[in-house]
Amino acid sequence: MAREPLDLLQGTLDVLILKTLSWGPMHGYAVSRWIRERTDAVLAVEDAALYQALHRLERREWIEAEWGLSENNRRAKYYRLTPAGRRQL
Repeated sequence: MAREPLDLLQGTLDVLILKTLSWGPMHGYAVSRWIRERTDAVLAVEDAALYQALHRLERREWIEAEWGLSENNRRAKYYRLTPAGRRQL
């Protein structure tokens, strides 16, 4: 029974990430920033939770990632919604 709140939180974060990526590919920091800005800072996702969720979604094949350059010319992993992820959303 103790797993239910954790499952609910993970599921909520998964949906937030899928919704965020429905707007287009983004790197992890941009996903976190998008969620924070769209909720007027009511929701802030900790880095560890964000990257655990991104990896979980990748394993489920709801998102995929590839390396690219961020706005400040740094290497960053960009995540994008897959057709399966769009159906899940």
